[in-house]
Amino acid sequence: MVPVDDLIRSDVTVAGRRLDVLAAPPGRGRALVFHSGTPSAAVPFAPLVEAGADAGLRLVTWSRPGYGHSDPAPGRTVADVAADTAAVLDELGAAEFVTLGWSGGGPHALACAALLPGRCVAAATLAGVGPYGADGLDFLAGMGEENVEEFSLALRGESALTPWLEEQAAALAAVTADDVARSLGGLVSPVDTASLTGEFAEYLAATFRRAVSTGVAGWRDDDLAFVRDWGFDLAAIDVPVSVWQGHQDLMVPPSHGRWLADRLPNARDHVHPDEGHLSLAVGAMDRIVADLAASAG
Repeated sequence: MVPVDDLIRSDVTVAGRRLDVLAAPPGRGRALVFHSGTPSAAVPFAPLVEAGADAGLRLVTWSRPGYGHSDPAPGRTVADVAADTAAVLDELGAAEFVTLGWSGGGPHALACAALLPGRCVAAATLAGVGPYGADGLDFLAGMGEENVEEFSLALRGESALTPWLEEQAAALAAVTADDVARSLGGLVSPVDTASLTGEFAEYLAATFRRAVSTGVAGWRDDDLAFVRDWGFDLAAIDVPVSVWQGHQDLMVPPSHGRWLADRLPNARDHVHPDEGHLSLAVGAMDRIVADLAASAG
């Protein structure tokens, strides 16, 4: 088992930009590239670190451009994460990898699977969002009111979205574990609210605080990227992809998971009727990571 305290934080320069990277020490096995949600930044999450270690995987994660101490990359697309991933792994001396994306990290994991063939050997999405405007997916249907408002503003563009995000970020900048459920408002179902205790609540509060500590550029650019063309073809993904989804999810409704599972060429659908957006991550992280390692052979 790899203690959270063993994780090494470093800066990696990609195309003149700094990325805030958090990784397990070398020699811990194949890399597990974790793409966290929106908004979030690179903060240790013990169950993920331990699940990776138990599966023989070395955790590698970073704050996407504009989050925390990672420099912004205005106008970035979802596809741009592939070049960042390759550069980070090169710096860390890692070759093949598996990747897991949670929530807003889901599209970024899929981008790695599509655009880094031969290097990415398996992928998983955990409550991952689907593409806006895709045939057969009503993107906003079933989302909590706050997400409907947020993405409706994203569709109007940066000038409409930014003031709203700045207002939300002002509250998240000092959020505590005791406050985090309240800060999420109508985005948490009862099963998710029940999961927001102890270590998990501390983690979420910490990742929110770090995400907005230098502004809203990362959050803004995530949202804008999600409602534009992602920049890659989902049908080009030829590695195994596990799609994990809870039916009690008000942030990324189950229709997104169903849509992805139906259209990804090598998808396996893991549906949990009694879980939500957060509770599934708390209760199934060890199984998700073990399944991902097994998918990679």
